[in-house]
Amino acid sequence: MAWYDEAIFYHIYPLGLLDAPRQNPYGEPVHRLRELWPWIGHIRALGCTALYIGPLFESVGHGYETTDYRRLDSRLGDNSDLKDFVAECHAAGLRVIFDAVFNHTGRDFFAFRDILHYREQSRYKDWYRVNFWGNNSYNDGFSYENWGGYDLLCKLNQKNPEVRDYLLDTVRFWVEEFDVDGLRLDAADVLDFDFMRALRSLADSVKPEFWLMGEVIHGEYSRWVNGETLHSVTDYALHKALYSGHNEHNYFEIAHTVNRSLRMAGGSFDRFRLYTFVDNHDVERIYTKLRNKAHFVPVHVLLYTLPGIPSVYYGSEWGIQGEKHRGGSDEAIRPALCLEDMTDNACTALLSALGKLRQETPALVWGSYRELLLRNRQYAFAREIPGQRVLVTVNCDEAPAELVLPGEGSYVGGLSGQHVRAEGGTLRVNLPPCAGEIWLPEGENGERPRLDMEAVRESFAREEQKAREQAPDLTAARPVVDKPVEEMSIEELQGAILAKMARNGPVTEDMRRSVLVNTHRGSLLNWVRSFR
Repeated sequence: MAWYDEAIFYHIYPLGLLDAPRQNPYGEPVHRLRELWPWIGHIRALGCTALYIGPLFESVGHGYETTDYRRLDSRLGDNSDLKDFVAECHAAGLRVIFDAVFNHTGRDFFAFRDILHYREQSRYKDWYRVNFWGNNSYNDGFSYENWGGYDLLCKLNQKNPEVRDYLLDTVRFWVEEFDVDGLRLDAADVLDFDFMRALRSLADSVKPEFWLMGEVIHGEYSRWVNGETLHSVTDYALHKALYSGHNEHNYFEIAHTVNRSLRMAGGSFDRFRLYTFVDNHDVERIYTKLRNKAHFVPVHVLLYTLPGIPSVYYGSEWGIQGEKHRGGSDEAIRPALCLEDMTDNACTALLSALGKLRQETPALVWGSYRELLLRNRQYAFAREIPGQRVLVTVNCDEAPAELVLPGEGSYVGGLSGQHVRAEGGTLRVNLPPCAGEIWLPEGENGERPRLDMEAVRESFAREEQKAREQAPDLTAARPVVDKPVEEMSIEELQGAILAKMARNGPVTEDMRRSVLVNTHRGSLLNWVRSFR
């Protein structure tokens, strides 16, 4: 039993949240990281017990083209800022894991700079997979393996003992200097397996319960999650199922995904806890992806109760929107936010209640999983440990639903406080539209206040009605003005984006709609700045 097994994560992309410049000027450190201090209390109040933050280290632009692994990005501050921040998190009861970008570096990394200068004579030429008879998009007169087809991201040769030792020493440095508790390994699905085994050996010795979680999109997750390589990987399969299963009113997709993971785990999730999420810094916001915003409730009930280690991406606790822009820019899903400007709402209340409930209910962390009922629009399962059996029910229909489940005894809704009693081995549960509930055995529900689920539903209904009333006129022109984007209104920002789109080619109706439905100022600012 380790801390990460029962963790609830909060995820921060710091360069976006703190509104750092898109390109690194490599100047004097700007201590933006210290602006995160107030967020620590907010994260804890949300019920989260761990923080995944990154990328953090000196880089060219978005953070994944590393220049220096052992220096905090100067746009965020200096190493003392990061050391103090981790210490503050620990004092508040938050574990911290860093983004570890070990698959590739940027072109400004010292080893690659040496190759640019000395070519075949560089002592670092074997740190990468270089072909000195080719060429690349920078016209260097040689080619090299990269990540994702981007020559900006130069793939390291992890088979090289010097590279392996340098990266392992970097992990030791991060532990000694910052007291970090684990790593999220970027692009783990293309990392060398021998290198990951070396990392796991190091993790088991460098710090008790040092956690390794890898970014893996597709595949048989058990290839990475085992006793020799990583402790966990990102559960992209469940991420996709959670939003599309609700959009399509198809709980079979979600249940199938869970059962597939169960098979990969050899029939038990005891040693196979995947990192679960509904959005992150690489995918669109959950509130944007859901066609019916009220599905925010059952989606998150499942996120917090299905087997896995749940994570909340900064800003989504307020239900902010964020859509990936055509052309590949991720800036709209990595916005700058000021905590003082954010107002708690039904989304925040729900996630806070779920966080507290998960922390207080061991069966939701350690319990076995057993499917009890599965229909297109209703789904129920049990999580059970010796002495505690918890039932989870969700309804994605826009109408109320009755669920008839096998059960004994009496239960109380962990969210609503509603009481139900089984009769003759049958438990009848009534769920409102677009709802979810966690049923605890009577007597184990404690005295904590219940979430007013009716108020939550009314809040989402008001938001839907407001969205309909304020739906933009897709035929109306938006003003195009000549002034700094920071001074533009929402409509002017929309006009500026549409104008820039038009310069690149025809603007389709879908493209126009994606601009006009976005009324989040930070997102629009990031969008308009993303054009070159």
